[in-house]
Amino acid sequence: MNHQSQRMLEVSNAVIPDVAALIRDNPGTISLGQGVVHYKPPPQVFEEVASFGDEISHHHYQSATGLPALREMLRDKLASENGIVLTDDQELVVTAGSNLGFYHAIMSVCDPGDEVILMSPYFFNHEMAVCMANCRPVPVPTDSNYQLQLDAIRANLSDRTRAIVTVSPNNPAGVVYTPEAIAEVNRLCVEHDLYHFCDEAYEYFTYEGACHYSAGSAAESRMHTVSMFSFSKSFALASWRVGYMVWPRHLLRAFEKSQDTILICPPVVSQIAAIGALKAGSAYVDERIETLARVRRMCLERLDELGSSCFVPEANGAFYLLARLDCDLGSMHVVERLITEFGVAVLPGTGFGLEDDCRIRIAYGALEPHTVAEGTDRLVKGLKSIIQ
Repeated sequence: MNHQSQRMLEVSNAVIPDVAALIRDNPGTISLGQGVVHYKPPPQVFEEVASFGDEISHHHYQSATGLPALREMLRDKLASENGIVLTDDQELVVTAGSNLGFYHAIMSVCDPGDEVILMSPYFFNHEMAVCMANCRPVPVPTDSNYQLQLDAIRANLSDRTRAIVTVSPNNPAGVVYTPEAIAEVNRLCVEHDLYHFCDEAYEYFTYEGACHYSAGSAAESRMHTVSMFSFSKSFALASWRVGYMVWPRHLLRAFEKSQDTILICPPVVSQIAAIGALKAGSAYVDERIETLARVRRMCLERLDELGSSCFVPEANGAFYLLARLDCDLGSMHVVERLITEFGVAVLPGTGFGLEDDCRIRIAYGALEPHTVAEGTDRLVKGLKSIIQ
């Protein structure tokens, strides 16, 4: 029997595995595709996990909401760095990465047929999670610089809207939403009794004076805000799968059902690693962002060589550039040629809901100043050949 659920058949294919397959088939390809950093986790991570396994309790199920020691450290971090001071009507929970946190949030507030507003371009895993829950993603266009358009968001609200999703600093566009724009989304959610799902995985990655603003810091909207964070990017713990979220306490019971079914509890060893990361603190990340800032500038300078055939809006956050190419080719066609002919990989804009023109996402997080030249040489050479 080869039956597959209609639900999963209708979910978009994740673009990263498709590109990864092309990379495997073309050894030596330099990847500017997946969003990972070039550095290792801080040494405090390995110091903390060195003694893992000594206690029998390390191998038992733990609290669904996370280890008390980690949650206490996270409360302090949220207060000092994000301006989120938890109250008795809020809950802090640990998740296996912010992707799972997002899925928990969808399952906790949405019923089949409900709508979730995503900013276009969107993070493809968000769109996939909404569809997997038998809900309807509603992409809302951003402006030419990928900034929020509040009128467009308001125009797409309906009686079935349950949440508005923002990602800032943004994946895939690398933009940073202004505090004023985030506050407007907060007010819209309060006004229409919606939830504001805020993905803040790239909170530390800002450049050239841009500042990250946490929507959950606004006391008047905390009962409408779900804030999601991750250790994957900032502390290079992508494979450890550990993140956390803050949301209204009235959603706790729904979360516990979802967490217990999917995960039971966050992996204990990963939570211990997260404790080590927090001991290292944001100073560890800040030092490495200085390097990323140089890599970002080098990438932009090389792309300038393409002139008007490649437009990159201001991208002062995360470690992505979302380039608009002046050509009639499909973005996946461009990606395939870049990999097979020039040995460099990027992601197609179609994977982020951009179907109308040719755009590619360039991820520079895995590069260092001494390695950026080869990757950008291949990219610029390939784009010159393909689109000019």
